[in-house]
Amino acid sequence: MSSAVQLGSAPADIPASTPEGVFLVHNLRKPPVLPWPDIGHLAKWSVSSFKFGFGPECLQDQDPETFWHSDGPQPHFITVEFPRKIAIQKLSLYLSYRFDDSYTPAALSVRAGTSPGDLQEVRAVTLDRPDGWITFDVSAEPGDDGEGFKPIHAYLLQVIILANHMNGKDTHIRGMRILGPIEDQASWDDPFPFVDPKFKMYEHIR
Repeated sequence: MSSAVQLGSAPADIPASTPEGVFLVHNLRKPPVLPWPDIGHLAKWSVSSFKFGFGPECLQDQDPETFWHSDGPQPHFITVEFPRKIAIQKLSLYLSYRFDDSYTPAALSVRAGTSPGDLQEVRAVTLDRPDGWITFDVSAEPGDDGEGFKPIHAYLLQVIILANHMNGKDTHIRGMRILGPIEDQASWDDPFPFVDPKFKMYEHIR
């Protein structure tokens, strides 16, 4: 199942509402604090091509000055391979049209599966001059409770850059995070826990 959304930059910490759900847009250079756990460190990362010094390690180093720089024919892609089937809830990308101009992705396809041979598109996204961290669900299938979206369960996740702004050839992505679902950690010590993601990200200030 796939879906497409049109998304541009928005004020910091303001959700961008779409028919397919809420996209979180943070006009920050450092990764925002989010309630979903970062599971990217569990996986092996690879890219379709890169210029020397601008490889896949730049996607995870949390340095806003570094970026993956593709260096080959389109489409460009990032492949994240986990050692076991894992639940994946959201994808978070740091893109900056302000700094990268025609190197900025304009259309993405997110695909998932058990191997490179059986990948299926689970989300399609179009972007209009993004600038900041953009976080969105990788699935468009509604959750059982009618709120939010179900995670996908996969060994492999691939992000394909289908097009760049102004028909640019190569691409820049300054950061990427793979986020798992929020685990229910309610305990008897906290009879009224935060369970909604919109509130859970602020629970540390109580």
